[in-house]
Amino acid sequence: MSNPRAGKVSERIQQIIARRLEKGLRDPRLGFVTITDVRVTGDLQHASVFYTVYGTEEEQADSAAALKAATGMLRSEVGKQLGIRLTPTLEFIHDELPETAQHMSDLLAEAKQRDEAAQALAAQAKYAGDADPYVKPRDFEDEDGLTAGELRSDEDRD
Repeated sequence: MSNPRAGKVSERIQQIIARRLEKGLRDPRLGFVTITDVRVTGDLQHASVFYTVYGTEEEQADSAAALKAATGMLRSEVGKQLGIRLTPTLEFIHDELPETAQHMSDLLAEAKQRDEAAQALAAQAKYAGDADPYVKPRDFEDEDGLTAGELRSDEDRD
């Protein structure tokens, strides 16, 4: 956030909502909800509240419905405690970060396992052809049947 005031307001909103949810709502549909982040627009008119819910998809859907039903009450609570001229509207958004992080961890574990398998195969691998596939310079024979190496040694003697 480039606006420091918006950053402070978002932190304060996160604390207020989290504290209120700790006290509990009268809605039995609300599960174990954690407020992960709050983002406020630069004009402080709208707050996006990100949350996670532990449980099944049905429990997550019930908690989302409970939060949607309690939005007005939570907004009035934020307005009372925040003390600014206009109370921002609240929008609750399910945070996909934990699921995404778990998926990334699973992918990294799979990649590590495949790397170890590839290293094990590479350790037992053998060359398909010669160990050194590059062509080396050959010694050429001259008219007398001497190789280039033998010619040099004869020339060195003279």
